[in-house]
Amino acid sequence: MPAARLVAFDLDDTLTPSKSPISPDMAQALAELLAVVPVCIISGGQLEQFTTQVTDRLDIDDDARTRLHLMPTCGTRYYRFTGGALEQVYAHDLTPQERADATTAVEEQARRLGLWEDETWGPVLEDRGSQITFSALGQRAPLEAKRAWDPTGEKKERLRAAVAPLLPGLEVRSGGSTSVDITRKGVDKAYGMTRLAEHTGIDLADMLFVGDRLDEGGNDYPVKALGVPCLAVSGAEETPAVVRRIVADITAATA
Repeated sequence: MPAARLVAFDLDDTLTPSKSPISPDMAQALAELLAVVPVCIISGGQLEQFTTQVTDRLDIDDDARTRLHLMPTCGTRYYRFTGGALEQVYAHDLTPQERADATTAVEEQARRLGLWEDETWGPVLEDRGSQITFSALGQRAPLEAKRAWDPTGEKKERLRAAVAPLLPGLEVRSGGSTSVDITRKGVDKAYGMTRLAEHTGIDLADMLFVGDRLDEGGNDYPVKALGVPCLAVSGAEETPAVVRRIVADITAATA
């Protein structure tokens, strides 16, 4: 494929293991990429995850930070660095009633289906303003427990299918390894990537998206369905090498 003018990444299990900081190798690879092209991170997580897991751990100057685009909660929020400080470009928040309805529906259905766990690591339900997130084991659950809870994705899909008809005006979809995300209708990673193209002036066909769930039904699949060129990774340990190949391709194309 042609050398990308912007590279976008999923967060958990692409840049980092779920809810974990990026490795030093990944941080160095991202710094090398930011030296040649803008970078976007788009995920269902909230902004704090982006900063604590990634941006706080990058050894880059303010000029490089201006080339970072952060799109938490699947692009319902968008942040850029200006003068070294994060500034919000936009936020498309749910109304208080929408957030209340979503919270009630997902808790009721999780309990009915036997998916509400008594022993968790932190809150199960999180109001992120533009997104309600159900995390079966809590936001701070260890990676091993999260991977063991729903290895096939069947539990998440049962919950998603039960909640969606109760919230016809909202989008209900599988998120991370143990999560279900609820946003405004039609809002997914494809929505975020479309807004990114509008704000940057870079055509979607000139971008490259890297993610671990590009399979149909995966939370990265909407980006692929949108027509954005994509690369699949099997996990965060694979991504630094992928990033360095991208850097080499871009460098060669612009030499």
